[in-house]
Amino acid sequence: MADESTLRIDKWLWHARFFKSRTLANAVCAAGKIRVDGTAVTKAHMPVRPGQVLTFVKERHVRVVKVLAIGTRRGPASEAQALYQDLSPPRPETAMPRGDVAAGRRERGAGRPTKKERRETDRLIGDT
Repeated sequence: MADESTLRIDKWLWHARFFKSRTLANAVCAAGKIRVDGTAVTKAHMPVRPGQVLTFVKERHVRVVKVLAIGTRRGPASEAQALYQDLSPPRPETAMPRGDVAAGRRERGAGRPTKKERRETDRLIGDT
């Protein structure tokens, strides 16, 4: 049996609030989508201890976290964030800047032709 300084990986991921339920964390482990110090994990009962680095994909972003502590319960988010250090690469910027462009606006000439442009094209082709 594991000593007090270790915890099952599925339970730790749930305590650290990366997954909403232990069942989801267990499924990700069983699918082999989590790596501990570069080694793929296929069993949810693998013990995790402080100092280990976990790598997994969450919501289309690669998460790299270093285990700092083993939690005793699934507490509030502030308590959960104390369990790990985030080493993830920065997320890419969104394609559309927020606040600068009004909703529903686009550059003139971008996208579908206007009704006027469509009429001009039809006249050019000869479909009047």
